[in-house]
Amino acid sequence: MKLGVEGYAPALLRKIVSQGGRYAYAEAAHNLNELAEQKISSQHVLRLTKRIGSEWAAQRDREIEEFKQDRLARSYAQTPTVAVAMLDGGRVQTREEPSGPGVKNPEWHEPKYGCFQTLDTTSSQVDPQPEPPDKFLDREGVPKLVRQIQSVRGEARIRGEPQKKAAPSKPRKKKKNKRPSKELLRTVIATMAGVEEFGYQVAVEIYKRGLDLAQRKACVCDGQKSNWTVWEKHLKKLGFVPILDFLHLLTYLYAAAQALGGTDDQRWARYTQWLTWAWQGRREELLLAINGAAAQVGAPPDSASETDPRRVIEKTQTYVTNNIEKMDYPRYRKLGLPMSSAPVESTIKQFNKRVKGTEKFWRTSAVEAVLQVRAAQLSRDGREDRLWAMPRPYRAARHKPLYIAA
Repeated sequence: MKLGVEGYAPALLRKIVSQGGRYAYAEAAHNLNELAEQKISSQHVLRLTKRIGSEWAAQRDREIEEFKQDRLARSYAQTPTVAVAMLDGGRVQTREEPSGPGVKNPEWHEPKYGCFQTLDTTSSQVDPQPEPPDKFLDREGVPKLVRQIQSVRGEARIRGEPQKKAAPSKPRKKKKNKRPSKELLRTVIATMAGVEEFGYQVAVEIYKRGLDLAQRKACVCDGQKSNWTVWEKHLKKLGFVPILDFLHLLTYLYAAAQALGGTDDQRWARYTQWLTWAWQGRREELLLAINGAAAQVGAPPDSASETDPRRVIEKTQTYVTNNIEKMDYPRYRKLGLPMSSAPVESTIKQFNKRVKGTEKFWRTSAVEAVLQVRAAQLSRDGREDRLWAMPRPYRAARHKPLYIAA
């Protein structure tokens, strides 16, 4: 049996790293013992996962240098018709590096994620859906949707929103069959690097996949400034249409409509009007109404809390003003482009299962390696197989314990 540089057969090494990329190291070691009858310590799973992930990160960085020197080869022969880049950030806890056992100077940091899709959609001369979907006008469903999105973003409940008593449980309705997915292929990148480096990682992924050659292409994100910094530097010149995630806009409109006050009926009518204007691309009317709401309540004092109605309306006013050029939703629908960045958010949830937690404290080098392993696993283009097939540098396996939590 041919053994690799660590003394493991390649197939077994892949199983070990696969577990280390998906689960906490102790759980991964347990799974290997139970399922593969392979006794290995959690610390050794850690070392091997970090080693492989670091090698893949080094390969990524070499590709970036080749891209900067205009020497990088494209990886795909077929040019896509529709391409989408979705960017977002997450949350992970880090600690001081280097350090021994124990957690020193823990801090929350933002890993950056990119989700890249090719889609099977058609363009149209007319708006295929000029009216908002019923779910966005469902008086009972919208507050639940808003709370769900806000819980993911860690935001507080909007002041002024009527609190309802929990309704008695009802029999679950049979779910309707989902529409077939229009996604053809999805790939993923992730990093702890800053915006500048992340931008080049995005550019390389787009170039390798030939997404810049697509007939129709979009960059769909929420209003986070770093996302649009990457678009401005790398994607704008390639013709990627900037699209503000509609669901995030919905939460801002709902929050401001509630904060302005009035009866429940008045608040709901205000929200549905604003929502309809946004959906139909009537941006000037929407901004005029929100500016009027801001003038009505006045500017918030510095001491105002995040749930103060004045603060809520001011944030919505700023959000709409800053992103109004990315809110031409009828045009995007005609082009067959998506209006939601839900795919990257669902991708982040899968990363979070591995790297995020109140009791997980990472050294930056260790979490960067795990992010590379997990990104390869979540990409659907066979890149994990290609990375494993690459020649590897020779290094003897280390047996000195490393103290890295998570």
